[in-house]
Amino acid sequence: MRLINVGAFLERERLISRGKRVDRRAKVLEFGDDEVAEYAILSHRWIEQEVDYNEMVELAKMAKEERSEIRQRDGYRKILRSCEQTKKDGYKWLWIDTCCIDKRSSAELSEAINSMYRWYENSKICYAYLHDLPDSSFPIAGDYERYPESKGWPEWFSRGWTLQEMIAPRDVQFFNKDWHPISDKRTLARILSYITRVPQDILKEGLSSNRPCVAKIISWAANRTTTRVEDRAYSLMGLLDVNMPMLYGEGKKAFHRLQLEIIRTSNDQSVFAWGIGRIGSILADDPIFFWGCDKMELMNRDEFIESLRHYIPEEELPRSIEDDRFGAFPVTNRGIQIWLFLRPRVGSDSVFQALLPCRSRPSGLPVSIDLALWQSDYYRYAGSIRHEGGCLQLRHIYLRYQDTPHCSSTFKIDDSAILNEGFTCSATCPERLTTGNTVTLSTTDPLCVEGYSCRQEYPFSVGFGQCFGQNWINVVCGEPGSPLGNLWPSYGPMLARAPEHARSMKRACSSRAARCQVHILQTRLPRSTWILQTSCVMWKSSMMYGVKLEVFRAPGFGNIVSAEWTGFDVDGTDDPDHDWRGLMIRHYSSKQCRSELFVDGVPMKFSRYPSTLSYDIKLGDYGHFTDSEDFCCEGNLFTDFRSLSLKANITPKEHKISERGGHLGESDAMTAYDHLGFSIELYKPFGLSLPINDDFKSLLVSLSTRLANRYLVTGVIQCPPNPRWLDPSTEHWYSIAKPFVWHRNEGAGSVVG
Repeated sequence: MRLINVGAFLERERLISRGKRVDRRAKVLEFGDDEVAEYAILSHRWIEQEVDYNEMVELAKMAKEERSEIRQRDGYRKILRSCEQTKKDGYKWLWIDTCCIDKRSSAELSEAINSMYRWYENSKICYAYLHDLPDSSFPIAGDYERYPESKGWPEWFSRGWTLQEMIAPRDVQFFNKDWHPISDKRTLARILSYITRVPQDILKEGLSSNRPCVAKIISWAANRTTTRVEDRAYSLMGLLDVNMPMLYGEGKKAFHRLQLEIIRTSNDQSVFAWGIGRIGSILADDPIFFWGCDKMELMNRDEFIESLRHYIPEEELPRSIEDDRFGAFPVTNRGIQIWLFLRPRVGSDSVFQALLPCRSRPSGLPVSIDLALWQSDYYRYAGSIRHEGGCLQLRHIYLRYQDTPHCSSTFKIDDSAILNEGFTCSATCPERLTTGNTVTLSTTDPLCVEGYSCRQEYPFSVGFGQCFGQNWINVVCGEPGSPLGNLWPSYGPMLARAPEHARSMKRACSSRAARCQVHILQTRLPRSTWILQTSCVMWKSSMMYGVKLEVFRAPGFGNIVSAEWTGFDVDGTDDPDHDWRGLMIRHYSSKQCRSELFVDGVPMKFSRYPSTLSYDIKLGDYGHFTDSEDFCCEGNLFTDFRSLSLKANITPKEHKISERGGHLGESDAMTAYDHLGFSIELYKPFGLSLPINDDFKSLLVSLSTRLANRYLVTGVIQCPPNPRWLDPSTEHWYSIAKPFVWHRNEGAGSVVG
C-alpha cells in the first residue's frame, strides 16, 4: 500500500505556507506493508474538490497559482487536518483513499479495492470525518430536516464504502465538521447499531469473532448508496471475505458476480434467502433485496433436520444428510447444482416451496423461497399465496443464475363481441396496468386480470400474463351468480400457475414457424350453452398482442371445459389495426407438390395439382378435403355473390408472377422449383387473388355459418398451355386457406359478431 509520510507532508506544507523553497525531490507518498507499518487511516465522504494521487505528488513542482488552487480545496484541508491529527496521536504514516491510489492504473485500483478491508482492519486508528456535522457532540436522534437525503443522519452513514470502514478498524474516532473529536466507536456502539442495524458485538469486536451469515451482512448495506452502481457490490467484498476483479461498466452484474463468488467459497445458503418478490434469476439484483434479513441466522444440520418435522411425517424424516449433498452447490454453465427440499404448491405442478437451512429470527422455522420449473431448470418465483402443498422431497436441481428476458408486453383487447351479447367487464386487477382497451405488463407487474359476467350470471376472469419472457392468457370460470367484484381469488391462483399457462401457449406457438399466427382457446362457461372463444395474434411490426373475446351458443350443457391452445398459420396483414375477419388460416396437403413463387416481388407458396383433374381450380372455389387429401369443390364465392345480386366490390386482384429477381425468361417462361428441388417451367404465368376490402370481408362473415369448416381457394396462377411441349396442358397452381371467421364458428349454432 502507498502511505502518506506525515512528517514530509507537514514539512512541505510549512515551507509552502511561508513562501520558502521546497525540495521537489522530497517524497510525501511511500510504499509500506500494512502488516508491519503502524498507520492511521481516514474514513470520509468524498466531495467534489478532492486531491488525487498525481496532484499530491506533483504539488511542489506546480506553478504558484495552480498550487494555491489545490491548497484551498476542502479535500486538501481534509488531508492536512488528518495529518495533523495523525502526528498528534504519535503515528508517522497515514492512508487516504483519494490520494494514496493511482487510479490511472486499473491494476492498482483493483488491488486497492480488494485489499481495502484488510487495510482498515490493520490500521491503528481510523478517523471518521463527518463533514456535514457542525455540532460538538454526536447526534442522538435523526434529523430529517437537516439530513433529508440520508434518512436523518450525517451523510457518512448512508454511503456504501463507509460500512466496512466502520466495522473493520478496532479504534474508530469520530470528528465533526471542524475536526473536533466527538466520540469513538465503542462508546457509541449502541446508537451506531440503531443507525446502521449492525449488532453491537460486531461493532466492538469485528467480524472475526462471530461472523454472521451472508444475508445478514448484505442487509446492512441495503439502504446505502454509492456513486457507481458497481460499488454496491465492490464495497461488500471485504465484509464477505471475497476477492474478484473490478469491471466498471458491468452495472448490476457486479452484484451477481459477488454472489457467485460467495457461492463458490462457502456453503451459506442464506445467499438465496432474500425476500423481495421477483421472477427470474436465483441471484438478487441489488443489496436492497436483502433488506429484511438483518435477523437472519444459519441453522446447523441437526437443527434443520429437526425442523423438518413440521413438513414431513415422522417415519419419513431423514436421520442425516450427507455432506456432499447438503453442503456443496457448485456453479456450472447450466446453473447452480444443488440439493434442496422442495414441495409443490397447491394446484401447481411447476411452482415449489424450497426450504433453506437458515431462519429469519432466533428459534424460527426454516426460511422458504418459491421456485418455478421452466424448461428443466428452476428459477426464483413470486406470486404463490399459500404454502400448503404436496410432500416435501430432497431433490437434485439446477438453479438458474442467468437473467431471463426483461421486456414489456402489450395486449390490445377487443371484447366488443361479448359486450354486444350482454356481458360486461365488471372489474380489473390491478387497474393501473390498463389504458382503455390496452394492457401493459412488465417483470414487476406480470399479470392483469379482467372479470366479466352477464347479468351477474356466467362469470369468468381472463388473465393476461408474462412469465420468463413468454406471454400467456388464461380463463377461469366462476359458478353462476358468484360475484366478480373482487378478482384477487382469481389473481393469486393464476399467478401461481403462470409457468403452466406460459408453457401451454408456448407449445401452441413453437409447433409452427409462421410469420403470423392466431392461437385459439375455447372454454365452456359452466352450466350454460355459452362457449367463450379467446383468440390471440402477435403483430410483430409493433410487438403487440391482439386478443379477441367472443361468445357463441353450442348445444349441450356441461362442466367447465378448457382445451389446450391451438395455433394456426395465417395470411394477414401484420398490422394492429387490421380487421380479423380477413385472416386466412393456411393449409398445405402433404400429397401436394409445393413451390415458392414471387408475387409482385414477394415470395409466396403455391400448390400444384396434376393436370389429370377433371375440373379447373378457380379463384373463390370452396369445399373440403377428402380422406385422401384431395380437394373437393362445393361451390364458388363469386358465383354465389352474383346470384345474390348484391352491390359490392369484390373484384379479384391481379399480380405479376416472376422468378427471384423479378424477371421472365426470353420465351415468356420461367423456372420454379418445388419443395423437393425439382424444376418446373411455367409459361406466361398470371396471378389472381381474393380482395381484402371490407365488402369481401363482410361476405366471408355472412357465409360463415353455412360454410363453417370449409376451405377456400385464395389465390391462383393461370398458365396457358406451353406450345413448346409435346402434350400442351393447363397448369393448376393455387393456394388454399380457411377463413378465420369460418373456423371460428365451427360447430356453432349461431354466429356472434
